[in-house]
Amino acid sequence: MSLGWAIALALVLTLLLVGATVTYSTGAVAMLGYVLAGEEAFLAALPRRIFSQLDVFALMAMPLFILLGELMNRGGITAALIDFAQAVVGRLRGALGHVNVLTSVFFAGISGAAMADAAALGNTLVPAMRRKGYSLDYAAALTAASSIIGPIVPPSIIMVFYGAVMGVDVAALFAGGLIPGLLLAACLLVVNGVAARLFGHPGGGVDAEQPPLGRSFLLAAPALLLPMIIIVGVILGWMTPTEAAAVAVLLALVICAGFRQLGRGMLAASLRRTVIVSGAIFAMLAIAATVNFLGAVTLFPQTVAGQIGDWGLEGIHYLILLFFVFLLFGMIAETQIALVLVAPLLVPIALAQGADPVHLGVVTCLNLSMGLVTPPLGGVLLVTASVTGINYWRLVVVTLPFVALQLGLLFVLYLVPEITLWLPRQLGLA
Repeated sequence: MSLGWAIALALVLTLLLVGATVTYSTGAVAMLGYVLAGEEAFLAALPRRIFSQLDVFALMAMPLFILLGELMNRGGITAALIDFAQAVVGRLRGALGHVNVLTSVFFAGISGAAMADAAALGNTLVPAMRRKGYSLDYAAALTAASSIIGPIVPPSIIMVFYGAVMGVDVAALFAGGLIPGLLLAACLLVVNGVAARLFGHPGGGVDAEQPPLGRSFLLAAPALLLPMIIIVGVILGWMTPTEAAAVAVLLALVICAGFRQLGRGMLAASLRRTVIVSGAIFAMLAIAATVNFLGAVTLFPQTVAGQIGDWGLEGIHYLILLFFVFLLFGMIAETQIALVLVAPLLVPIALAQGADPVHLGVVTCLNLSMGLVTPPLGGVLLVTASVTGINYWRLVVVTLPFVALQLGLLFVLYLVPEITLWLPRQLGLA
């Protein structure tokens, strides 16, 4: 058996080295796993298992949220959001750094995806920061770090994903992610302010050039209204996440038309990208269903739970274990893959020990998202390095202080569930 699993490991490494995606590599090894475990008879039931994993109403919202982000990113709204952020914080020292973080908060409410934010801001704000005298290293690192706000501030694609996979109310997850996301932004704003004084970053003063606040707000208001519609509609129970996403997409089309960016080519490109990304995500879900079914027939979750029981890990000690396990998986696998492979195995044990499902869902999503700025396969780092032209490993080194800060905040969120649960409880969602 050990020889068989060694062959499986060699297979997945070979597939990755020749350029196969993690999804296909994982799927190939999972199919081999049924044979190695002597459970190939269960392959006949696998198609039904996969369909049941995909046949979840909440998952319908995901392609709509992806389309919303694509429309807004291509629809001329980037400049409007940056101008508004500049009008708000333009007189502070290190102003463009603050604009970078603040724009990430605004973008989080539109795209809900870290890599989309990193690509958009890497193309716009990093060159602007370079022209103002910031180093490329600092500008790229701050852009990468601030993009992690995207998966946490609602609407969040990964939270929709988590809610569908783990059966947790998406509205409660949205409410729970709001305060942690804003705290993450506040920490980065403080660090940027300190760095601005230490390294003499430009900006600040009453004479600093900035767009008029009123005009920039009017131009950005339609985009700022979209996340408010989604957040308020979903959290207050007026709309399901799918309905809110559909309404937001319709309004986004109107806004793009208002910016005179809604053309046949732009719409076709947005739809094409949505189909590609959605197809990749649903392929991940299918592979995850395959792996989870293998775990079920081999009693792997029960084995893990028994081992953890032998270690005597309960309560906060088990949550600390999750912190490190999720961080490790976030480093080496795509966020969605890591979520669907690991969360169904480990999260139910914490729930059985009394953990709150909403709190656990929010910190799990943030924990796995941290892998996007953590080597060796940090997706946000790869996107930022590609867009800005900075060496990947140089970017990794410069980003480490920001990552350390974010991990510190995440650890506090694990230890103090009330930070996450206060707003959902006030709204009667947790």
